[in-house]
Amino acid sequence: MAATGQRVDPFRAFNFIVTIVGLREPVSFTECSGLGSTTEVLDGPRPLGGVGGGTGGHTRLPGKTTFTDITLKWGVTDSTELWQWRQDIVNGNVVRRNGSIVVFDLDNHTERARWNFVNAWPSKWEGPALSQKGDIAIATLVLAHEGLTSFTTTKA
Repeated sequence: MAATGQRVDPFRAFNFIVTIVGLREPVSFTECSGLGSTTEVLDGPRPLGGVGGGTGGHTRLPGKTTFTDITLKWGVTDSTELWQWRQDIVNGNVVRRNGSIVVFDLDNHTERARWNFVNAWPSKWEGPALSQKGDIAIATLVLAHEGLTSFTTTKA
């Protein structure tokens, strides 16, 4: 419950866009996953007389933070822009791009949440599984990046 007593509903996961700076053509991604970070936990000695009248023992400290790769899926079209970005990496030309993942309100399509990622580059491309079923051909691109710079929310 919000402070005003009104119920706060969670955001819907399907109403989103992913923007990548430098792409000429918009891509309608069908899935985006991997927004996350992990900080290593280091165990160290606690000094005598430390916080809380320390008696020695150990303390847990934050170590190195790493960010989870972002995985994007989309229906294959005649656009080759994402394929070419990946091929640049394969050919030794690292092109890093910034971008955003934006979640929208279902009712009026206003921005509700945003995560910005920095210095991303495609570490993996996976083509679609092909079959005679008539399904949409879905490709996958995995982005390595150097961090999520912000998470913001806005009121509807």
